[in-house]
Amino acid sequence: MIERIIIIENVDPVSFYGVNNSNMQLIKNLFPKLRIAARGNVMKVIGDDEETAAFEKKIKELEAYCAKYNKLPEDVIIDIIKGAEPRQMKMDDVIIYGINGKPIQGRTPNQQKLVDTFLKNDLTFALGPAGTGKTYVAIALAVRALKNREVRKIILSRPAVEAGEKLGFLPGDMKDKIDPYLQPLYDALEDMIPAVKLKEYMETNVIQIAPLAFMRGRTLNDAIVVLDEAQNTTTHQIKMFLTRLGMNAKMIITGDITQIDLPRSTTSGLVQALRVLRDIPGIGKVEFGKKDIVRHQLVQRIVEAYEAFDKEQKPDTRTGHNPENE
Repeated sequence: MIERIIIIENVDPVSFYGVNNSNMQLIKNLFPKLRIAARGNVMKVIGDDEETAAFEKKIKELEAYCAKYNKLPEDVIIDIIKGAEPRQMKMDDVIIYGINGKPIQGRTPNQQKLVDTFLKNDLTFALGPAGTGKTYVAIALAVRALKNREVRKIILSRPAVEAGEKLGFLPGDMKDKIDPYLQPLYDALEDMIPAVKLKEYMETNVIQIAPLAFMRGRTLNDAIVVLDEAQNTTTHQIKMFLTRLGMNAKMIITGDITQIDLPRSTTSGLVQALRVLRDIPGIGKVEFGKKDIVRHQLVQRIVEAYEAFDKEQKPDTRTGHNPENE
């Protein structure tokens, strides 16, 4: 009789063991000759050398399936342990499988174009109105690269620009004041990574979410870096951010130049960067439109109404855009 220790590293224990340990009980029933105990991400098995070795091999196969699909159904457990090929979920255009196996994929042609452009370029601009899914797809691409071990970390950033509210009047310490600006990034991650695993990634800095100002002085290697709401960067800020790109790293810059919250006398860094970098090889650009909006159908109408309104207004010095010249 020997004892083997197996570490479950790449999955959320709740997803792996099942609700009320139902998956664990099934696994025990399928290996009646072994004594099996599990706590957290550690499994201990006692039995014959050959059987415990076979058990470890099957557990690693189950772990790989759970890591890929973020769930572990009972029929898959039975198939893998009995040596049958488990049913594979449809992979066409799927970026990753989110919580409970929810497929996350490009839902519009431009979302799929963002996936393709990201694969071909180290720096990608994703531009378009609210609700087109540009940030969500960007974060899904980052999570996929992390899960596939193509990079060692994800860095997500946003400029903490005050859109009508004063930062100093918000309650709490600096983290409490800044977190509301970063909440959309947290929301996307919570859709894609089980809570326990996400907490672990955050605590170990595998996933870092920080305001743009925190990027100064860093070199971002082995990472997927996403800058959201880039239209609210100044020209100096975006230059600083773009020059953080390190070895084996990729950047996705998202923004909507129709929603600039900077003072009217300040040029948007995103607008300037698009002009300066337009002929540089290795940089991709995807432009989303109203047809890509995947939120409530009213959002598309709201965007169209504001576009019509903006055409009647004075030139915007932040973009250099003069509707009278159209």
